[in-house]
Amino acid sequence: MCGIVCAFDLKQQSEVIRPQALEMSKKIRHRGPDWSGIYSDNKAILAHERLAIVDPASGKQPLFSEDKKLILAANGEIYNHRELRKQFEGDASSNSKPNYNFQTESDCEVILALYQKKGVGFLDELNGIFGFAIYDVEKDEYFVARDHMGIIPLYIRWDPHGTFYVASELKALEGVCSK
Repeated sequence: MCGIVCAFDLKQQSEVIRPQALEMSKKIRHRGPDWSGIYSDNKAILAHERLAIVDPASGKQPLFSEDKKLILAANGEIYNHRELRKQFEGDASSNSKPNYNFQTESDCEVILALYQKKGVGFLDELNGIFGFAIYDVEKDEYFVARDHMGIIPLYIRWDPHGTFYVASELKALEGVCSK
């Protein structure tokens, strides 16, 4: 079990929201005591508390696509990640390159590959329990989703300024979000 806290459509300077997001993330640190990571720019912040189960050595989050244009903060487990990765392998007989260069062995990185290849239409391919947020730096767009049954919780709220937040636990949003 990991935890995420993300802020999108920032209505205040990221220098104001980033420390606040870190405090919010601390409220769910019990979900992921092995690693804390954060991505922030002037339009989005993604914080992650990690419980290292799959790929403990290199699966730190947020995860980045190779070109650093997509950022992922995810909670859960993708059971069929090995099967899904196969569609991105190059053809050894023709020396073709893979159409996605995986940076880790994390089960969640396949979410980035699928999103990059198919857009939001890949969700039905995922077999697992998950809640995640992807931020596209180039397009300044975000995509937030959870598993079909809602096994992994994902809460959304807005602060009084209109900044949009996503978190794994409601208590991370308390005291900051009013809507």
